[in-house]
Amino acid sequence: MDSSQIKSEFRNLQLYICQALEKVDGLAKFQEDAWTRSEGGGGFTRTMTNGTILEKGGVAFSAVEGAVSEAMKKQLGMEGESFFASGVSIVLHPFHPRHPIIHMNVRYFELDNGTYWFGGGIDLTPHYINENAARLFHQGLKALCDQFQVGFYTKFKPWADTYFHLPHRGESRGIGGIFFDHLDESCGLGKAKILEFCIALGHLFPILYAQQVDFMEVKTPTEPELAWQATRRSRYVEFNLLHDRGTKFGIYSGGRTESILMSMPPMAKWEYNALVAEDSEENKTIQLLKNPINWI
Repeated sequence: MDSSQIKSEFRNLQLYICQALEKVDGLAKFQEDAWTRSEGGGGFTRTMTNGTILEKGGVAFSAVEGAVSEAMKKQLGMEGESFFASGVSIVLHPFHPRHPIIHMNVRYFELDNGTYWFGGGIDLTPHYINENAARLFHQGLKALCDQFQVGFYTKFKPWADTYFHLPHRGESRGIGGIFFDHLDESCGLGKAKILEFCIALGHLFPILYAQQVDFMEVKTPTEPELAWQATRRSRYVEFNLLHDRGTKFGIYSGGRTESILMSMPPMAKWEYNALVAEDSEENKTIQLLKNPINWI
């Protein structure tokens, strides 16, 4: 299992997810933008806008290589002289405040010294938390994890709770999911099996999102709902710019800025010292974000 095979598997995963999401949305089609990196490699960024469900969606594939720069060594703690990295990253921003934002990525990284690892994760960011929908999401993730190794979910779920957290806000980005990093044969699976797990997670992604969309009965959103959606989107921006490792790696490795920032919502709002009523749905969501919850 070499890097070229992994690159091919991830590219095929990108195309599969795009096709599946087009069926979920029912209207919008992905447009592809190819790009190259002067230091080595490139990718394909696929985006859709103004669909039935999705206001903005992006599914990015990249495969880059080159020298480990001083910035990468300093900011990311990397060793070695050269690297190869490939992955798929997805973010969906829906029109309706009752439909959630969702993110997923899977990635592979190797250094010239023979070190390699897989990483990735998936998390759900509802603007309004529906507890039954949250349980459905986590049940799907646990079922997949159990197919590969019992114990993956109980390890990766708390990892997501810790990772997808805004310490400056004292709240989670959303209801979590699973997160894993530096996964190699020490986890009990071989390289090919870890790749299979990543691909299976990617195949599950559009299924999980379709379940969330189908779960919610929606009406025309009110102005307060849209205002709250813009506020929650702002929290999403804060996390990605301040804390997300993928964003930092993309920037410090000389990645393509447009593709790195594909995850940004089409519109967000920062209202100074915004307050919500104590008995409101908005406050209920905030309280549910204060501490990790065992949804299963």
